[in-house]
Amino acid sequence: MPRKLQPDMWLLGVAVLLLSVGVVMVYSASAIVAADRFLDPYLFLRKQLFWALLGCACLLAALRLDYRRLERLGWPILIAAGILLVLVLVPPLAQPINGTRRWLRLGPISFQPAELAKLALVIYLAAFLARRREGLDDFWRGLLPPLAVAGGLATLILVQPDLGNSFTLIAVTFGLLFLAGSRTQHLLLIVAAALPFLVLSVGLAPYRLRRLTTFVDPWADPRGSGFQIIQSWLALGSGGLWGRGIGESKQKLFYLPESHTDFIFAILGEELGFVGAAAVIALFVVLIWRGLRVGLRAPDPFGAYLALGITLLIATQTLVNVGVVTGLLPTKGLPLPFISFGGSALLVTMAATGVLVNISQHANV
Repeated sequence: MPRKLQPDMWLLGVAVLLLSVGVVMVYSASAIVAADRFLDPYLFLRKQLFWALLGCACLLAALRLDYRRLERLGWPILIAAGILLVLVLVPPLAQPINGTRRWLRLGPISFQPAELAKLALVIYLAAFLARRREGLDDFWRGLLPPLAVAGGLATLILVQPDLGNSFTLIAVTFGLLFLAGSRTQHLLLIVAAALPFLVLSVGLAPYRLRRLTTFVDPWADPRGSGFQIIQSWLALGSGGLWGRGIGESKQKLFYLPESHTDFIFAILGEELGFVGAAAVIALFVVLIWRGLRVGLRAPDPFGAYLALGITLLIATQTLVNVGVVTGLLPTKGLPLPFISFGGSALLVTMAATGVLVNISQHANV
């Protein structure tokens, strides 16, 4: 008798709980701004609810679909993501926002191809590593192909420009290659060779150089480049132990830029305090723990690498976002999974979580 499929309820429950916290915090952080700019305090709430419900539908669809089918779809999804990344640079199709070209507008809906590219890369890497897991010691055949694919996608995203998502692609690729057993010497050699290009990319973009100098000393320009991180610190500090209470944030009153998107964790810390912020971080820790557990106990190599890759993707974005908001990392635009406002990121995160929960049904967790 085949055993009854049972998903990891810890994993599923934490994802739903984080999604619920996100909907509440998006409304709390955006209502004043939406009322002032669009005369509708519920504008961002309605949009977030729409994407949350659509994301839940994607999660359920991914939960019912056998994840092993994705192994054959790795290249088609990757090629589609690459084409979209090229199209986003074409002026008639792109939707410029704040001097960047990261969005494609499809009628009333905007979509960020970089979000799809991250999941597409994880699927491709999982399929590649499942086939070549015995040949990863070979630099040219085992290491160079996935690095070339990741580098190509990262370059297209960097041109938009979007350093945060570009860094995420590279970090997830190196993390998954390391977990798969690639030689540490080879990985360190690639990092050393890439450092000059990283320095060049920062030097050629003055705003990136300003972000680094601001990271070192934000108080050198408190009303300019250091304004956002200083306001984030004020939000986190004024929250104290228990917080001001839901809806009582002061920094969201036109002080903290991007308070409902990239810096929503600062508003969460102000309204829920250290206890609330620590509880949210604990939820992410549980999700990452269960994801790694699923990957280590998956029934086949493709499922193992896919689960580990999705977990690394969520973990990297969480660490970078929280690091930026708390001032531990230079400022870069990267949303907090499940919680920040944004349809593309939320939709892809929910779909990826559905795949992860799907794998957990077959794993011995």
